Amino acid sequence: MSFFTDPRWGEALSHLPDYLGNHVRVSLAALALGLAVSLPLAILTRNRPVPRGILLALASIVQTVPGLALLALFYPLLLLAASVTLAWFGVSFSAFGFLPAMLALALYSMLPVLRNGITGLNGIDPALLEAAKGVGMTARQSLVMVELPLALPVMMAGIRTAAVWVIGTATLSTPIGQTSLGNYIFAGLQTQNWVFVLFGCVASAVLALAVDQLLGLIEGGLRRRSRARTGLGAVGIAALVAATLVPTMGRSSQSYVVGAKTFAEQYVLSALLRDRLQAAGLPATTRSGLGSSVIFEALKAGDIDLCVDYSGTLWANQLHRTDIKPRAELIADLKTALAKDKITLLGELGFENAYALVMPRKRAEALGVRTIADLVAHTSTMSIAGDYEFFSRPEWAALQKAYGLSFRAQRQMQPDFMYAAVASGEVDVIAGYTSDGLIAKYDLVTLDDPRHAIPPYDAILLLAPKRAGDERLQAALTPLLGKIDITTMREANLRASGNDANSSPDAVAKWLWEKVGKR
Repeated sequence: MSFFTDPRWGEALSHLPDYLGNHVRVSLAALALGLAVSLPLAILTRNRPVPRGILLALASIVQTVPGLALLALFYPLLLLAASVTLAWFGVSFSAFGFLPAMLALALYSMLPVLRNGITGLNGIDPALLEAAKGVGMTARQSLVMVELPLALPVMMAGIRTAAVWVIGTATLSTPIGQTSLGNYIFAGLQTQNWVFVLFGCVASAVLALAVDQLLGLIEGGLRRRSRARTGLGAVGIAALVAATLVPTMGRSSQSYVVGAKTFAEQYVLSALLRDRLQAAGLPATTRSGLGSSVIFEALKAGDIDLCVDYSGTLWANQLHRTDIKPRAELIADLKTALAKDKITLLGELGFENAYALVMPRKRAEALGVRTIADLVAHTSTMSIAGDYEFFSRPEWAALQKAYGLSFRAQRQMQPDFMYAAVASGEVDVIAGYTSDGLIAKYDLVTLDDPRHAIPPYDAILLLAPKRAGDERLQAALTPLLGKIDITTMREANLRASGNDANSSPDAVAKWLWEKVGKR
């Protein structure tokens, strides 16, 4: 079977209506908002050097902020705004998904629109403006009848640039809950599904090219004063929007939404939960690729209905606890604390996925390293790699405090790539996960934590406040509780790290149910 006959292309195609539709909607909404703000500002400041300079400087600064960071920043800001409006006016709104993505992307669209708008308006021949005055036109009439028509081709070039930027950056909106073509890329990277990665990149590029060409038709029509070209471009944009709305018309708004974080195990477990709900006659979809803090806040706000989280993550990140308690006591305290936010801790799945320092077995044996305490003597000459958030998490601070770790260098990597990096010697130690099947694949070893700096990380099933009394939901999920042991989960994760049709989250979820459903 060749790469281009891989059945995963069919799976990727089946997601296209949903991913593409959401991507187009958020991109065009952001572009429309950006134009609604940028064009009036360009007109108002075109002859005012100081405000114009400040405005362009601010828009330029926005462009220096990485797209993913800009998108992520809007989520907590909107959460705060939602809490304020709820407290003051009794009205709240969702800070999840579409709204933060649209606002961040709108900011991203402003610079080319502002620059081209100001350049187009200021580039008009002064003699034409004098002629407009000479025939008795007011400033408003001159703007509408002379300046804007003459500047419009240049302004359209800025709009085309903004559209391409927005469509490309929209792929980064997945971690804050906005479904997009980025779902292919994030899921593909986490599960090493290169078909998904390529499909997502190509689909995004084709969409950007199509929109650019349609806007180019409008630009050409305006330049040549051709109503046919302008109309054809406008009809094309309208048809694109209409086509993306069709797949959502018959979709039930009552579907349960299963949230998932940004690594393979979560993709598998969310697919398993979705399948169990569907088998019980409950409509369900997944919302994958969410950041750790985003998924909890989304659950708390009811933007997702259920998810799998880890006791240690909630203990350290949400409760800000630094003390380490025995597993049963920690779970009991966590359940009580979550109940204050009306979140239901339904139960434990049966395995633990804790952070652990990991290194090659042969290297550990050669150095006589079995525990983190043994490692301390060697860290000054070693490098360590972790995922994108590990070195800012409380667990890393706890490890440093408990053992006095001081590595020569720290690197951040895509989680799956860390294991290959430590196995090949590119780094000496990684902060891995105890349930990861790649530990066995690369013959790695997890180092014991004798000082218990890292809390227990039991996989637990959480329900949103609005699902606390949902008996059908709980009945469908209860058969999973306590059924997935660490050996089975490691094997599932190893399968998900493969590169064939049987390694997709859906396929692995079906295999996992066949294993645990008989217990």
